[in-house]
Amino acid sequence: MATSKKARRRILVVDDEPRMIHFIRLNLEHDGFEVHDASSGSEALNKMRDILPDLLLLDVMMPDLDGFETLRLIREISTVPVIMLTAKGEEDDRVRGLELGADDYVTKPFSPRELVSRVRAVLRRTEMPGEAVHEIIEVDERLKFDFDRREIWVEDELVKLRPTEYRLLFHLVKNAGWVVPHDQLLAKVWGYEYREETHYLRLYVNYLRQKLEENPSDPIYILTERGVGYRFVDFRRKKKLQSSLDE
Repeated sequence: MATSKKARRRILVVDDEPRMIHFIRLNLEHDGFEVHDASSGSEALNKMRDILPDLLLLDVMMPDLDGFETLRLIREISTVPVIMLTAKGEEDDRVRGLELGADDYVTKPFSPRELVSRVRAVLRRTEMPGEAVHEIIEVDERLKFDFDRREIWVEDELVKLRPTEYRLLFHLVKNAGWVVPHDQLLAKVWGYEYREETHYLRLYVNYLRQKLEENPSDPIYILTERGVGYRFVDFRRKKKLQSSLDE
């Protein structure tokens, strides 16, 4: 009986330097990926519809559309994971990319090992969580989760989350009432090698608060435990207390 061959992950590399594309292609193909390339942001947007890549490697400094503008346009049509490639490495550029929806960044020059590691880490964390919660979770009258269907409802409106936001929320809600340390959340959501990247966590907690909280500056769901981590409100305990009071 013939066995089916698992499809290779498709990576779209967007860079205007042919030597850089060649370098990346050699190393990713050696690691088993299927690699496509584009030399500009406009070409990348066109190719995305045909290729349907599993991940983009997107250079910041390009003619036509730069990487930031290309990323902004990509995020209007897709949640595909994006790793920014930058020769600068300044924190402002890294934060800007993350705020626009990038999942990670790699600073040039980088080693083949680092590149492949980052690609695999981003693909790993943007997959569905390994544990599905087979229940509809009603936090209160305005907030409801169905993790099995990947649906988040706020005031009866379906809210769209990016894959990383979804994974972060999943791990917070799964541990509702408990303080989850920074390094544990980073390891679970981004990968073990990201345990020190606390700015990732701050950004994505802020994104979730903007989408879930009635007043993001005074959150009632995702609470900060300064110097330790974050805690999702213990809604189950509140319901138990309320039930006992009603009896």
